[in-house]
Amino acid sequence: MEALKQRILDEGQNLGRGILKIDSFLNHQLDPKLMEGIGEEIAARFAGTNPTRILTAEVSGIVPAVMAGRAMGNLPVVYARKHKPITMMEPVYTDSAPSHTKGGEVRLMVSPEFLHEGDRILIVDDFLASGKTIGALCRIVQNADAVLVGIAAVVEKDFENGRNALAVWNVPIESMAIITDMSDGNITVT
Repeated sequence: MEALKQRILDEGQNLGRGILKIDSFLNHQLDPKLMEGIGEEIAARFAGTNPTRILTAEVSGIVPAVMAGRAMGNLPVVYARKHKPITMMEPVYTDSAPSHTKGGEVRLMVSPEFLHEGDRILIVDDFLASGKTIGALCRIVQNADAVLVGIAAVVEKDFENGRNALAVWNVPIESMAIITDMSDGNITVT
């Protein structure tokens, strides 16, 4: 996705320690046209996987996931909650992962009401870095006896080896933009 790559190069900020700030179009402010294009690209790349639901983690994965769901024929999008609301009844599917940007562990929760045995799940998230958050979502899919059909990320930080960590799931992994280097304050996108 050339438009995404250009936005990363034009507006992305390398904050050091592998942290990429792209708040102007994804993680704080959203560009609807760009997000729609990302959703269409995800839909095209996973057209043959026939998902029945999309799973993401709140908050920044929600919009690309919704756009992908819309482009795939209005698939339901389920997002793993980080804080349990009083409306979420036990038992819930839960897993945790360390958060690079928030520090500490983040607990992810999904109600069995919205993730069923046999569902075909496409995971969509904003970033693929170490793969730990997406790995937690994969384990939630597994615990629900659903079928993981693929993993999509808006931006992958290749140098953090998350793709390798997720290879155990044996599903297609697609990223709309891949960053290969962030050393010395640079941002190199392929």
